[in-house]
Amino acid sequence: MPTGERVTSVSVTTAASGASTTPNEFGMRAMQQKVWAHRGEQYLLIKSPPASGKSRALMFVALDKLTNQGVKQAIVVVPERSIGGSFADEPLRKHGFWADWTVRPRWNLCNVPGTDDAPVAKSKVKALAEFLASDDKVLVCTHATFRFAFDELGPDAFDDRLVAIDEFHHVSANPDNRLGSQLAELIARDKAHIVAMTGSYFRGDATAVLAPGDEAKFQTVTYTYYEQLNGYAHLKTLDIGYFFYSGPYLDDIMKVLDPAKKTIVHIPNVNARESTRIGKTSEANAIMDALGQWDGEDEVTGFHRIVQPDGRVLKVADLVDDDPVKRDHIVAALKDPKQRNNRDHVDIIIALGMAKEGFDWIWCEHALTVGYRSSLTEIVQIIGRATRDAPGKPRAMFTNLIAEPDASQEAVLEAINDTLKAIACSLLMEQVLAPRFDFTPKNSGKKEGFDYGEGGYQEGRANVGVSEDGARFHMEIGGLVEPKSPEATRICREDLNEVIAAFVQDKRTAERGLFDEETAPQELTQERMGKIVRDKYPELTPDDVEAVRQHAIAALNVVQEIKKRVDGEDGEPRSNTAFIDGARRYALEVKTLDIDMIDRVNPFSVAYAVLAKALNEGTLKQVKAAVEARKATFTEEEARDLTRRAVQFQRERGRAPDINAADAWEQRLAQGVAAFARMKAQAAREGAVSG
Repeated sequence: MPTGERVTSVSVTTAASGASTTPNEFGMRAMQQKVWAHRGEQYLLIKSPPASGKSRALMFVALDKLTNQGVKQAIVVVPERSIGGSFADEPLRKHGFWADWTVRPRWNLCNVPGTDDAPVAKSKVKALAEFLASDDKVLVCTHATFRFAFDELGPDAFDDRLVAIDEFHHVSANPDNRLGSQLAELIARDKAHIVAMTGSYFRGDATAVLAPGDEAKFQTVTYTYYEQLNGYAHLKTLDIGYFFYSGPYLDDIMKVLDPAKKTIVHIPNVNARESTRIGKTSEANAIMDALGQWDGEDEVTGFHRIVQPDGRVLKVADLVDDDPVKRDHIVAALKDPKQRNNRDHVDIIIALGMAKEGFDWIWCEHALTVGYRSSLTEIVQIIGRATRDAPGKPRAMFTNLIAEPDASQEAVLEAINDTLKAIACSLLMEQVLAPRFDFTPKNSGKKEGFDYGEGGYQEGRANVGVSEDGARFHMEIGGLVEPKSPEATRICREDLNEVIAAFVQDKRTAERGLFDEETAPQELTQERMGKIVRDKYPELTPDDVEAVRQHAIAALNVVQEIKKRVDGEDGEPRSNTAFIDGARRYALEVKTLDIDMIDRVNPFSVAYAVLAKALNEGTLKQVKAAVEARKATFTEEEARDLTRRAVQFQRERGRAPDINAADAWEQRLAQGVAAFARMKAQAAREGAVSG
């Protein structure tokens, strides 16, 4: 049986300095100031968390381009109509800027009733064409409208215009991604300005957002979750955790749904394994029944009134109801700008496909999601709903309800998949929420702007430098390979989270790392991570692949090792300086930090310790048995890679790997060499026969 308790896998406490929300004389917050400094770039990519102010940053840049850079018009492209409200009129002069952001009602195509399907789509394409022929300056539309208009009007219609794409992770370099292909055409023509914005640092799949050559043209402005949260005025702690349940989730949901917390509940899709099969409307109603006595609907907002046993009346917004009139009424009430700063406007939101990406409810304290969603990106977006800063909101949390594995083999494997995805999310969020690392080889010297603690930088020591704002760490690693090409350098500087996302989402990697005790850590850190880097960046040389691999595994494992020294026995961080303290404690303990040591750490060991708190011993044994039964033999690529590493092993140690060695990694290398030899012999025999 499950513990019946929520298990926290990630907990971050920040300084709450107020720096990220304090505006300058132009009304720009910290992230917006970083973007403004690059306003003259033709291609600008903004990577910044939810609620950091990307939409307003775009307004500042767009107004400068329209006024000072010869850009004729600005077209803002959003993934869905509800997000269009983020780019509505904004009185920027009131806060010190030199112009206001204004969108004429006829040019906010997100407010046009109906869907983006024909014939409404045709009318919106016609409207966009009329806008391009007008003297007006700003239009807002959906990704779909832009795609249809681009197909009809061609890339030259957007010459000397700014195309700003929100939620940029929807774009892909895959030829089947139409928006990605259109963007590539615009870049190839090189006459439009492009600003791309995303709150996710990865797509959640193996496909690149941009082709390497196109991405190299963009100036990237990265504002991290750490900078954002550390600079909040009110929100100090963010918790991410699991709750394993058995039976229908409705039987257990009140164990984690606290009516006193402002909460968004995402129920499962009707076709999902977690669905109760009673229907989504019935599930939403069952949650409301569990909250208290129904007392009608509010005529103004459409919210349900639920009376609790103590007499308190909860206001519950039901976004699951399929009635479009009722749902539009509720959505309008939730988006009412007059109620934005009213904490008591609504208490709980129940949703299925809504209230995720771009949804802005600053008071949300708890994002509660039943079952795993469609992608890691979606889960990170849901977590972002709770990470807004608001008065009287010192703590926020995300809880993922996951069905515990049961006795049937098929159900066990399905449950394992969901568990692996949840753990991948936790590992990645730990990475996203940590400061950025600047790794350099040992004795490469101190970096300006970093504090190396008592005694300062000392040659020969495992030095840890911390930037003044605590958002960047400098660590030296013995044997570290540095990137040589500009692209590999960019990846190590900007894209390590994308590499780590691909690694932790790889099912075989996570299974072996978590549940196969015979797996050598190097099989994960060298072999699996090396393959992921090669597959993700096939244009890199072998030396650059190794450099990216080392930087990525160092970022992942160093964070995991610091976590061991940050968390107390109850899993709670000790203070807002806990990460810095943990990093320095780690450096003191290891004394000599080198890449071989990092490669010998299983990246999933800390996650397993958390998982073991949530599942009993019998269930863990059952899961391990299921994974053991699916062990795969060597692929040719794996055998070839192990043979290359065995050659390096022999060069360093003067002997070949021994298949009978006590060290599991040395055994693995020897087995790979033998397997590759068998494959070559088999290929030679088949070639001789066919000849």
